[in-house]
Amino acid sequence: MILLVLLQALSLGPALDSLANQQQFSGVLLIAKNGMPVLERAYGMADREAGRPNDVETGFNLGSINKFFTGIAIRQLAVAGKLDIDSTLARAWPDYPNHDAARRVTIRQLLEHRSGIGGNIFAAPAGKRRSDVRRLADYFTLFVNEPLQFEPGTRQQYSNAGYIVLGLLVERLSGESYYDYVRRHIYEPAGMTRTGHWAVDSLPLNTAIGYTRGAQDAPASAPLSRNSELLPGRGSSAGGGYSTAHDLLRLLNALRAGTIPSGPPPGAVGIAGGAPGLNAAMEGALPGGYDVIVLANLDPPAAERMARSVRTLVRPSD
Repeated sequence: MILLVLLQALSLGPALDSLANQQQFSGVLLIAKNGMPVLERAYGMADREAGRPNDVETGFNLGSINKFFTGIAIRQLAVAGKLDIDSTLARAWPDYPNHDAARRVTIRQLLEHRSGIGGNIFAAPAGKRRSDVRRLADYFTLFVNEPLQFEPGTRQQYSNAGYIVLGLLVERLSGESYYDYVRRHIYEPAGMTRTGHWAVDSLPLNTAIGYTRGAQDAPASAPLSRNSELLPGRGSSAGGGYSTAHDLLRLLNALRAGTIPSGPPPGAVGIAGGAPGLNAAMEGALPGGYDVIVLANLDPPAAERMARSVRTLVRPSD
């Protein structure tokens, strides 16, 4: 089975090369079997202006995959007795500024995108630039006074703002910054040395620059431009951290080994993140013991499309 999957995956090579040449895929593909890499390939450019190519150790912006880490952090604090996931936000955060939201929304509803808390976290604070957003508190001011968009629990609606609230809860209940908490309680136990929320103006070496065509429906022939001006000064508990394919495999292996408290099993991991100039997808414990990780520094669905293609290779035949 391993040989068959490898042969099939290698047959994707020409197609990937073609996509890279057409500037439709740029990034890293990693396939693992029972926690060990069996295929890893890098395509395209990490920095087009500098002529620097991607390699298998290049770091990429994860987009909303950071929400996965935030969920683990909240569940760790619940196990530690510092919050009740089914209690209201007001109980965990008595002086939450929006009293109406606090008394009606539960922590579980925030985790499940059923809270009704919304707002644009991609704006710039009044009188400031987008690059000035560098703390969770900076994001919070963008939406905290917004009324609930619907009665909590009555429907599901994706909420970046809700995950900013969860990140701030991590800070209040742990006494650490969100960034320090996930580093100490998730990244370090998993051995993830290349994962973190780097400031956009101080990215580590060998980190991919994102490139976007602008509009979501822009043709593949549209020119690419850096997405730097669209990014906040620093990512958040809702997204925008960076990692590598190997670090994400270390995460899946740590979940397998149970070394991350309150972490779900790898089979429960099927997550993606995307925004202009970035896309990431990760699936753990697929049939046959395979993990698939795809990171891209182009617009969605560059990575998700590739992950879907690879998933069909590891699916057992009927």
